[in-house]
Amino acid sequence: MTQQAEFREGDLVGVLTTQPLDRLLDYRAPEGGCAIGAFVEVPLGPRKVLGVVWGPGTGGYDIAKVRQAIRVLDTAPMQDEMRSFLARAADYTLTPLTAMLRLATRAPGLGDPPSMRKVYRLGDAVPDRLTDARARVLAVLRDYHGLSFTLGELAEMAGVTPSVVKGLVAQGAIREEDSPRDLPFPPLDHRRPGKPLTSDQAAAAEALRAALRTGGYGTTLLKGVTGSGKTEVYLEAVAECVAQGRQALVLLPEIALTAGFLTRVEARFGAKAAEWHSGVTLTERRRIWRMLGEGGAELVVGARSALFLPFRDLGLIVVDEEHDTSYKQEDGVLYNARDMAVLRAAIAGAQVVLASATPALETWANAEAGKYARLDLTARFGDAVLPRMGAIDMRAEALTAGRWISPTLIGAVGARLAAGEQALLFLNRRGYAPVTICRACGHQLGCHHCDARMVEHRFLKRLVCHQCGETEPVPTTCPACGVEGKLSAVGPGVERLAEEAAEVFPGARVAVLSSDLFGSARALKAQIEAIAAGEADIIVGTQLVAKGHNFPLLTLVGVIDADLGLQGSDLRAAERTFQLMRQVAGRAGRADRPGEALLQTHQPEHPVIRAILGGDEEAFWRAEAEERRQAGVPPYGRMAGIILSGTDVAQVFDLGNALARQAGPLARIGAQVFGPAPAAIARIRGRHRVRLLVKADKGAALQDAIARWIAPHRLKGDLRLVVDIDPQSFY
Repeated sequence: MTQQAEFREGDLVGVLTTQPLDRLLDYRAPEGGCAIGAFVEVPLGPRKVLGVVWGPGTGGYDIAKVRQAIRVLDTAPMQDEMRSFLARAADYTLTPLTAMLRLATRAPGLGDPPSMRKVYRLGDAVPDRLTDARARVLAVLRDYHGLSFTLGELAEMAGVTPSVVKGLVAQGAIREEDSPRDLPFPPLDHRRPGKPLTSDQAAAAEALRAALRTGGYGTTLLKGVTGSGKTEVYLEAVAECVAQGRQALVLLPEIALTAGFLTRVEARFGAKAAEWHSGVTLTERRRIWRMLGEGGAELVVGARSALFLPFRDLGLIVVDEEHDTSYKQEDGVLYNARDMAVLRAAIAGAQVVLASATPALETWANAEAGKYARLDLTARFGDAVLPRMGAIDMRAEALTAGRWISPTLIGAVGARLAAGEQALLFLNRRGYAPVTICRACGHQLGCHHCDARMVEHRFLKRLVCHQCGETEPVPTTCPACGVEGKLSAVGPGVERLAEEAAEVFPGARVAVLSSDLFGSARALKAQIEAIAAGEADIIVGTQLVAKGHNFPLLTLVGVIDADLGLQGSDLRAAERTFQLMRQVAGRAGRADRPGEALLQTHQPEHPVIRAILGGDEEAFWRAEAEERRQAGVPPYGRMAGIILSGTDVAQVFDLGNALARQAGPLARIGAQVFGPAPAAIARIRGRHRVRLLVKADKGAALQDAIARWIAPHRLKGDLRLVVDIDPQSFY
């Protein structure tokens, strides 16, 4: 830790607040003085706000007129490393530094003094009367065994009033205890032996341990086929990191994966890791935030926002399924957690492990260029073997109208069910049907606030807009022509596919895995555990099922529409289709039963489909890389998206045209500007959206040029301008 400069009481200090002012504010140091990095409470107008002492004040005026900071908060100061990371991330993403600080302080009650509080845990007694409300409270405590809750948190999570909790306390079914607000997490036992490793795994684990022992920065691509045991390998790196007295972070792409992963961590180290994501209670968030700064937590498992936690000594970051698109934050601060992980590790002198069976082309290219080390696991763990891949040519299948499962796939599913095994039908489309059309007038039901079709969710009995979340009951009459009984669902979603599967296989138990069907992470976890235990015969799922779940009885994967991702002009369409198909196919045959993956396609000769079936992944990456290199697009060029929005479409286009005409700073670095053009979804939540795309050479100083380009343009009214460096989507 570097020595931090001290300021005496009354000295002028520059404070970065969490308020949207995009500059440091001068204050006089509080009573007792403060240091750079100290968290302080300062007056701003009539309010008291959170801030961090960033350095000396700028001055230039009577210091006697400067307001004094109220107090230094009783929490560990922000490390130099963290302040540097926030500043560099802000510069890279062209985000105001105040917005970056908000990401780094997303925990409640940081200014509260240490104190005791009432917490509630599962008791030993059985209540005399088990109502539905009481059962929900007890279910929450069982699902989060070992965790404590405040009264408000427990009542909210169970959907009951506090009096229900108090009633269970009176009967001894729940214990009410006094507890310190923030306690250290139990230490991980890094000496505890892990699972036996294959020779490939042992070699990879030793390479990661050796990299950690260097004590400096490095990034390693851990590439292994699905089921090859990548997790066991990088947990050995976590053990080495903990042995060195440093802290580790494991990022997962999906909350639903967290529970299973935490169980593996506890089995490996004999203690639970800290858990950070949107489903964690506010009390636990505050505890994690404070304990990381004080060194009271060794390992955090979490979502992308965990990158902004105040680690005291970060030694290792693992990005599991690093290719996953959920690592890109698409609203608020736009950043890619994979890239920001590499940035933070470089500043902190930490190691990064990027784990994937199908790495992002950017990661593959960096490994090819020697910027990243690369470790390969080429065989599945134990007796499991890779699934046999095959294509079903839909041009030769006799499908009746309104049916989506081909006769060939029906036969394959039936054979697996007869053998007591599970089958997965995969379709990356939520809901019942993507379009509802009136057969009388041709009207398609659309969202009132967006240029998007309303998607029927028959299980919910609602129409849902997947852009803004607007919902409404499914109408019985057409809103355009008023004719009744003519509205018809067109195309399949997973709900419709599940309906078809139940009809074709009437005795089978059908389970649907789709993110919008579960009200909580707890409910989703329960469904996944039930499927893994064999409580379903046919699983119908979206891309949620492709993210690392292990279903031992699953031996057949049927992809209903392998061509779906190949549509459109997204430069990453081929890459994403390849990744998704390989990932979902990898769900089959993960135990001692051989698996099979069948892809329904109208384009079996398509290069991507051939690459998926052929299994020569390196050939696919090389071909895809060469196409990108020829086009000068990422990772062999640079791109940035400019998204303009407002309620007045003419004003939005006027701004876009003005930017396109006055692109001198971009021309000076040889960048091209395309647009303005309506976004693929031109209106969301009532706001019209227009995009410009900037394309530049890989070595171009793109951020500086964009900053100078947009600076003269003042936004009037409700106009907004958002810069997306390295865009991952173009909607």
